[in-house]
Amino acid sequence: MDVAALPPLRETIARHGLDARKRFGQHFLLDLNLTRRIARAAQPLDEGTVIEIGPGPGGLTRALLLEGAARVVAIEVDPRALGALAELQTASGGRLHVIEADALTVDPASLGPAPRRIVANLPYNISTPLLVRWLQQADTIADMVLMFQKEVVDRLVAVPRTKDYGRLSVLAQHVCEIRRLFDIPAAAFVPPPKVTSSVARLTPRPAGQRLTDLAPLEKVTAAAFGQRRKMLRGALGSLFADPVAVLEGLGLSPTARAEELTVADFVRLAKVLTK
Repeated sequence: MDVAALPPLRETIARHGLDARKRFGQHFLLDLNLTRRIARAAQPLDEGTVIEIGPGPGGLTRALLLEGAARVVAIEVDPRALGALAELQTASGGRLHVIEADALTVDPASLGPAPRRIVANLPYNISTPLLVRWLQQADTIADMVLMFQKEVVDRLVAVPRTKDYGRLSVLAQHVCEIRRLFDIPAAAFVPPPKVTSSVARLTPRPAGQRLTDLAPLEKVTAAAFGQRRKMLRGALGSLFADPVAVLEGLGLSPTARAEELTVADFVRLAKVLTK
């Protein structure tokens, strides 16, 4: 049996008792037209390793294989899904490899040869921690096509002086070029979440265009956005002995607030902190 001949996903879910569990943040996308659209957005898939997080019954996994993925490594924490994925693994002709693990503990570089592409309908409850972890490991990742809650993508692409602009905006935009691709309505999922989802493509910038260590940028953005209403001279007091002098030295106003600074401004602050 090949992948195209597998029974419908609803039948697979029923046969394996795969009701979506809230503790795993599960919302299954069963529409093959939508999952194949996501897979096509992640092309090329015929080289290196495609990494999928939280495949569940294997809807997106099927789409990746049908769209020509040469090697898919699926990370699944829910043991109930392993039976359904085993059937898909058999039908894949050796192209699918399943690992039972928590994705937050897995190093993408250990999963197969480059180029590595992460393609996933991310569990809502760990999507942001996963993304921050991958931003820290950008040297090992060629591309990411990820589905989040729409509000997370709003934050990823937000610009200064808007309500959605924050720590995640700065970190993601510094490391990656980000493109919002398309929205997916709640009704497309089983069970339907209470929010619309969005798919985005994040492509890490060349190594020479980003900080080799993100920790200082994380510290600066955490301090600045952790107290959004405070002026920067107060918000950055825990990081710099004389934040006013640091800000003025960079041509920044000590009375500005975090949302007024550009990504490049935060990077300059991080470099001062590194020194």
